[in-house]
Amino acid sequence: MASAGAGPSGPVPRSMSGRQRTMGRAPTRAFTMRPDGFSGEDGVEIVELVPSSLAPIVPILRAANEIEEENPRVAYLCRFTAFEKAHTMDPNSSGRGVRQFKTYLLHRLEKDEQETKRRLATTDAREIQRFYEHYCKKYLEDDHEKRKPEEMARYYQVASVLYDVLKTVTPGQHEYDKYAKGIEKEKASFSQYNILPLNISVPRQPIMEIPEIKAAVRLLRHMDGLPMPRVEVPQSSDGKTVPDEMDRPMVHDLLDWLWQTFGFQKGNVENQKEHLILLLANIDMRQRGNAHQSESHVHMIRNSTVIDLMDKIFQNYNSWCRYLHLESNIRIPRDASTQQPELLYIGLYLLIWGEASNVRFMPECLCYIFHHMARDLHDIISDRREGFFDPPFQREGSDDAFLQLVIQPIYSVMQKEAARSKRGTVSHSKWRNYDDLNEYFWSKKCFKKLGWPMDEAADFFAETTRTKNETEQHDHAIRRRRASKTNFVEVRTFLHLFRSFDRMWAFFILSFQAMVIIAWSPSGTLSSIFEADVFRNVSTIFITAAFLNFLQAMLEIILNWKAWKSLECSQRIRCLLKFVVAIAWLIILPITYSSSIQNPTGLVKFFSSWIRNVQSESIYNFAVALYMLPNILSALFFIFLPIRGILERSNSRIIRFFLWWTQPKLYVARGMYEDICSLLKYTTFWILLLICKLAFSFYVEISPLVEPTRIIMSLERPPYEWHEFFPNLQHNLGVVTTVWAPIVMVYFMDTQIWYAIFSTICGGVNGAFSRLGEIRTLGMLRSRFEAIPRAFAKKLVPYHGSHFKREEEDKTPPFDKFADIWNAFINSLREEDLLSNREKNLLIVPSSGGETSVFQWPPFLLASKIPIALDMAKSVKKKDEELMKRIKQDPYTEYAVIECYETLLDILYSIIVEQSDKKVVDRIRESIKDSMERKSLVKEFRLDELPQLSAKFDKLLTLLKDYDENDPVKKNTQIANLLQDIMEIITQDIMKDGQGILKDEGQKQLFANLNLNSLRHVAWREKCIRLQLLLTTKESAIYVPTNLEARRRITFFANSLFMKMPRAPPVRSMMSFSVLTPYFKEEVLFSPEDLDRPNEDGISILFYLRKIYPDEFRNFLERIHFKPRDEDHLKERMKEICYWASYRGQTLTRTVRGMMYYRRALEIQCLQDTIDPAKFGRDRSIESYQELQSGSEMAQDIADIKFTYVVSCQVYGMQKTSKDEKDKSCYLNILNLMITNPSLRVAYIDEVEAPTGNGTTEKTYYSVLVKGGEKYDEEIYRIKLPGKPTDIGEGKPENQNHAIIFTRGEALQAIDMNQDNYIEEAFKVRNVLAEFESRKYGKRKPTILGLREHIFTGSVSSLAWFMSNQETSFVTIGQRVLANPLKVRFHYGHPDIFDRLFHITRGGISKASKTINLSEDIFSGFNSTMRGGNVTHHEYMQVGKGRDVGMNQISSFEAKVANGNGEQTLSRDIYRLGRRFDFYRMLSFYFTTVGFYFSSMVTVLTVYVFLYGRLYLVMSGLEKSILMDPRNQQNVKALENAMASQSIFQLGLLLVLPMVMEVGLEKGFRTALGEFVIMQLQLASVFFTFQLGTKTHYYGRTILHGGAKYRPTGRGFVVYHAKFAENYRMYSRSHFVKGLELLILLVVYLVYGSSYRSSNLYLFVTCSMWFLVASWLFAPFIFNPSCFEWQKTVDDWTDWRKWMGNRGGIGMSVEQSWEAWWISEQDHLRKTSIRALLLEIIISLRFLIYQYGIVYHLNIAVARHNRSIMVYAVSWVVMLLVLVVLKMVSIGRQKFGTDLQLMFRILKGLLFLGFVSVMAVLFVVLNLTISDVFASILGFLPTGWCILLIGQACSPLLRRTMLWDSIMELGRSYENIMGLILFLPIGFLSWFPFVSEFQTRLLFNQAFSRGLQISRILAGEKNIGEFSDFE
Repeated sequence: MASAGAGPSGPVPRSMSGRQRTMGRAPTRAFTMRPDGFSGEDGVEIVELVPSSLAPIVPILRAANEIEEENPRVAYLCRFTAFEKAHTMDPNSSGRGVRQFKTYLLHRLEKDEQETKRRLATTDAREIQRFYEHYCKKYLEDDHEKRKPEEMARYYQVASVLYDVLKTVTPGQHEYDKYAKGIEKEKASFSQYNILPLNISVPRQPIMEIPEIKAAVRLLRHMDGLPMPRVEVPQSSDGKTVPDEMDRPMVHDLLDWLWQTFGFQKGNVENQKEHLILLLANIDMRQRGNAHQSESHVHMIRNSTVIDLMDKIFQNYNSWCRYLHLESNIRIPRDASTQQPELLYIGLYLLIWGEASNVRFMPECLCYIFHHMARDLHDIISDRREGFFDPPFQREGSDDAFLQLVIQPIYSVMQKEAARSKRGTVSHSKWRNYDDLNEYFWSKKCFKKLGWPMDEAADFFAETTRTKNETEQHDHAIRRRRASKTNFVEVRTFLHLFRSFDRMWAFFILSFQAMVIIAWSPSGTLSSIFEADVFRNVSTIFITAAFLNFLQAMLEIILNWKAWKSLECSQRIRCLLKFVVAIAWLIILPITYSSSIQNPTGLVKFFSSWIRNVQSESIYNFAVALYMLPNILSALFFIFLPIRGILERSNSRIIRFFLWWTQPKLYVARGMYEDICSLLKYTTFWILLLICKLAFSFYVEISPLVEPTRIIMSLERPPYEWHEFFPNLQHNLGVVTTVWAPIVMVYFMDTQIWYAIFSTICGGVNGAFSRLGEIRTLGMLRSRFEAIPRAFAKKLVPYHGSHFKREEEDKTPPFDKFADIWNAFINSLREEDLLSNREKNLLIVPSSGGETSVFQWPPFLLASKIPIALDMAKSVKKKDEELMKRIKQDPYTEYAVIECYETLLDILYSIIVEQSDKKVVDRIRESIKDSMERKSLVKEFRLDELPQLSAKFDKLLTLLKDYDENDPVKKNTQIANLLQDIMEIITQDIMKDGQGILKDEGQKQLFANLNLNSLRHVAWREKCIRLQLLLTTKESAIYVPTNLEARRRITFFANSLFMKMPRAPPVRSMMSFSVLTPYFKEEVLFSPEDLDRPNEDGISILFYLRKIYPDEFRNFLERIHFKPRDEDHLKERMKEICYWASYRGQTLTRTVRGMMYYRRALEIQCLQDTIDPAKFGRDRSIESYQELQSGSEMAQDIADIKFTYVVSCQVYGMQKTSKDEKDKSCYLNILNLMITNPSLRVAYIDEVEAPTGNGTTEKTYYSVLVKGGEKYDEEIYRIKLPGKPTDIGEGKPENQNHAIIFTRGEALQAIDMNQDNYIEEAFKVRNVLAEFESRKYGKRKPTILGLREHIFTGSVSSLAWFMSNQETSFVTIGQRVLANPLKVRFHYGHPDIFDRLFHITRGGISKASKTINLSEDIFSGFNSTMRGGNVTHHEYMQVGKGRDVGMNQISSFEAKVANGNGEQTLSRDIYRLGRRFDFYRMLSFYFTTVGFYFSSMVTVLTVYVFLYGRLYLVMSGLEKSILMDPRNQQNVKALENAMASQSIFQLGLLLVLPMVMEVGLEKGFRTALGEFVIMQLQLASVFFTFQLGTKTHYYGRTILHGGAKYRPTGRGFVVYHAKFAENYRMYSRSHFVKGLELLILLVVYLVYGSSYRSSNLYLFVTCSMWFLVASWLFAPFIFNPSCFEWQKTVDDWTDWRKWMGNRGGIGMSVEQSWEAWWISEQDHLRKTSIRALLLEIIISLRFLIYQYGIVYHLNIAVARHNRSIMVYAVSWVVMLLVLVVLKMVSIGRQKFGTDLQLMFRILKGLLFLGFVSVMAVLFVVLNLTISDVFASILGFLPTGWCILLIGQACSPLLRRTMLWDSIMELGRSYENIMGLILFLPIGFLSWFPFVSEFQTRLLFNQAFSRGLQISRILAGEKNIGEFSDFE
């Protein structure tokens, strides 16, 4: 390009070699510029527009931006080169966005061509050459040693780009070629790094000087004796080999060797290299403790370190090999002199894991891959005859051979299975999930079928049918059988509950049967079991047990049928034999029982005669004994659990043979037994609970019903009031069933009630013994503050030195270290604006350098003590002893007096210069000292003058504090005069004989010459501030701090120091850990627009937050030194305000700030560890630490290798290039977070779309890790993926999984996006991590550490408070009981800490299969437990968490959790845990997981069963004839007592029990009682009862039909008004329909029933049902802000009518049209099974009973005493006529409604006249009454609903007919009716203004109690005068 005139518009001739050279280079890492400045005409930076397919040109454009100011012409040439490269890469512009980008860049080039001028030469070629030479000399040669590695990396990058441009502009050979190769070589040394700069040699980085890091690097680089792989050397275009070192892959260490051998990606190798080095270094640090090696000694990694790491990583692999009876392929030579083989195996596994992508969820699949690759590795390293070998994995022209040859085929199988699942909507039995694919490798068959290399013809890879192309390639088509489900099938049925927990159901059923038999006996007491007949009858429970066993065996075969092929032959035989044996016992036991009736035996006789005469015994007894033999053996094994555990975990074929019958052979869930102590605890818990439950059931539920039942069965057949289909039913069994059915349901459900009671008691006792709540108020804090430093020393200060030294440390707590930590805590509270400046000063421990003989306690403890002491001094006139006694009564008064005295002396000595002045002060000090020694202070000093002296000192300190260096003369004079006044007061007024002390010498005035240089020091001014506070603060600081959150945090931190926790190790010796946060598209940082945007009520987020947190906003303004005049003035500081607001929302910014506290805490603690306390006194400051530069740098480096924080921003790459303002804002905010927090890392999935050879485009996906640079995000690692990972499983676990390879350390904390952390809690992270190695757990070390959470969203509204309390009780008392004593705590979401190495080798920290693992977190706990893990819970550390605050958000969350529990019920994890836990642990497991939801559903179903039973009795007339019988009146209360127990649960009161206990523990029981009463007044019972309906609906629907999905809840601030239509859409099917059904039931029963009207208890039962109905129908409106405002009501009605009237169609959303919503509500029916549809239809038939019963009670029928079936038939004729008329009206509207309006009116008129005529005839002739009309409506409405439900269930058939439109119109009519019924009460109450005001107070009572003005907030009144305080 002699000149640029040719321009970029057309290709300029080039030699191909030049272009080939440019394009042949490896793609450089991409950088994205932060758009601080804009260069495009439309305000967009060019680099921001680069499509992902053109990523390699981004560095060129970035370089152009870098050199723009230095040489615009060269920048133009760079952009031109970028254009040419883009055109070469995609000449047809086929990639997405390429054409637009090229057009934009072309226009920019045309503009720059005219505007830029050459500066260094006359041609572009010379210009670029000279600039290249100039740039390299300036930036790469001159002073390069002084520059940071990050800067040098940037300069080398630009130089590399300039050379490429040079080659493009002037192709051919150059004088710069050799020089450029050297630069390229140097550039590799400055590549971007994550934590360890492994490639940077000069200058040496401090982190690389850490002995353990150096030793680990040296160990990895030890490659002696390894054969080297043959590598193909690239060839030039002429075919000759290029003898160039640069083009040869460099092998520096063992992982580079593995890279070349097995074809891993370079990015993966670099990532795992750092990972392995850090693991080795950290484990070695822990094993060595805090010992430092001498400089001369070369540090070596211990052999035990490598062995320890091997054991952790290969524990699962070795276990898998033993299970399959394979020989491990990890073969370490016995004569190995180095650790090289071990490191090669570890490195190989980590590299496989790092590149496995979605296969990481399949741990045994990884074992299979490793097993074969380890064998290849062994073959290579053991054969050292030749120096070189051929790598086993090679793909020409790519560096991803392993990915393509091993991972890609497996991923393709996952992808196809995921496609078959249709995003989880298809039945689970039709596709294989992660578990199915992984369990394929639990059988040795996989070795035969798959082989190695893997055979793609194996059934694992097979599809159901062959493709056309495959068939044509062969003469005959081979149909491959696709692998079936493996070991388990997730079938949608409630029978899974019985199948998984059959022992529990058998126990309850058999207990119920036995109790009924005993209660039915003549005496009806428990002792009657010893009677022969009763005992014989009770023994029938074994027949029942045989039937249940048969049912279980049958379910095992039926439900697992589709996995039958995957089972081993022995397992199939076992299932069949169990089924046959179950049938045999089902036949044998009844037959033998019937034969034993002639030979009755009593219990005593049974045992006494057993030994005497066995032959005379009944054969039934022998049969029972034989039948019970396996259970007896199992009970014996239960006693000797260790033996059973060993046997179950054994892989011995002999033992497996003996255990073959009792349990199937599985790799997981073997030997899950706890230690004896734990076993005794949870066994005792359940034995006591079951005794109470069974006693209650027997005496309250069963026994009282026996006598009424006997009477009912003895009565003659009563007259029926309807047509009875079974009139000859004996013993009135219909009535008996109706009476007993709800009791039976209550019996099976009330264990959940007893569990709630027992867990509350147990959790309370456990919490009390854990010392929770010992310090819960500021008063308690003050009283125990003196003990806190000692507790701090025992918990947070590591041991140093010998045992003797440790004892000394415990006796004399290190106050200096406590002061550092305490001050960091208080400063953090100030930074978070929870404290004001004054409060901070009162709470801080001084960091000044003055020496005092007492510890300087925080001023809030000493406040008002000096004024009190002065008053004491004034009042004491006689003896010093009296004064000292008074002062020493309060130790803090004594501390304050001593500190003030010594500090005043210190200040005086530091500002006076002259010796004469010092002599005066010395004489005064000596006088005081002498007087105190002689105890004559009161006599020799006038102490009543001290207040005058105090006032003068106050003025002096004010002057010193506010000293202005700009005006020193004036201040000096004032200070000198004050000091002279003070001395005069002391010597003349206070001292009785001090007149001669003050004498001027010559012309020099005393105290005139002062040294005020010390006032410049911050620490000195802090001393003055503290002293002034002590002297002047007269009021007590009991209320400091005033902020409730600050109080809570201070008291919890203080309290936690007295709780049981491991002692913190030194930071060097602590376990390293990472934090991982998955992020999708949530809020990162509030923008000014977000904060100022008003909602429909005119409320902005900022305004709302200022009212919710007024004190914090004042503290914020004080902190930034800003006094706003008005709203507009406030906007000047919007940047800071955005952060202030974001820290109070559920934003990523808040989470990142919280997690980065870990790093700050570790730096402070590391400094404390490295600084010798003896060398530095207590009075050192944080600033003095910073002077020790090396110590500070070392602390930062240690913190780096101990802590890593990765945020997995899945769509960060998309947000980079998005044109959407919201996405772009998120990208910029995340980038800013990285730049602000240099140790923060962001991982994302990068989607690169590039053209292929055939003209199409192909998408490639990468896992990318970036960090913040100076202005850019700098790419560290890029690892290619086999496909889009989130296409396979659930989004969140897939997001976590792709980023987990970038985490480091031995522990991993999972943190959600709505969480927060606190610095004082971060100080305790060492203690928590020490739990992993704690000896108290024995051999079963914890694998998951559970932490408590603080819900920080509970202070806004009553709903938020309810939810906060519910969640708090679960994460505290709930999980406390789960962990101890029940031992069934799992992973319930974050912030749990995982044993990282344990979990990454066992499938990760969550499960990801679509739909079935919707609640992905808990499955991690299941997996950990089944694989031998131990989950614990710890409450001395807490993490903040946000929750939903609006009714609809909360309901969405509850729906999501219920959906997840529904899917859990079907899962193999629940089945295996339910079957493999011992009986009592299984009970704990059931009632704390799916059992809670099933019990909730049974609670609701009990109401239905009870009311439908009453309906049957009332309508049939049986209630009147039997239950009102005089003989039965005395026993009617039995039913009521049983029903009362379930009504308590139904009211949601049980959910409040744990809350009350936890609040009582932590805040006091008086507070707990008050909060309970307030919650009830705020209708908490309504809320919890409503949520009971949510749980029931979504749990039941999920099991029957599926439809579980992730429901985004939103985490907004402002509690907005939801429109009526929105509430209707959300709750119609889950609550309103069910509520109206129960309402009709209650109304019918009220109208037609007349029993129990005088019974108060029964009234309570029915009242609870009315309460349930009211809650379900109106709770969404009660808790909907502004629901009863008239204008809002009118708007809601208008919106509702519009929504109902809109027709559906293409593009109509559910929010726009009722029709679209109605169709979407039936999605679950379209995707469900035929079995579920039939069940749905059968259940729908219940609505027909209304019409059937009511028509026989109409006056028309009653008057004629007609009970014929024809009455019912005639009612159907009427029903059909009504439907026909409605259809005629509908058709008429369609056909005549527009064109023939007159005809339509005539039709309607005729129909009206016909209706009037018919009604007149009925009234006159047939005596129809008005009540009959209403009764008919009540009867026909449910029938119509039944028809509608059946029509919806049959929609696939009806859609093809004309009936579908009728069904839809019928549905619309019903929706209108339901909407009207719900709206009428709202509209009526909206007439009264006080209702709205009352509702506001009800919803926001918490806010009112904190002085908020919610009514004004909701009304949008913004001018409340909040700025008056700042003017």
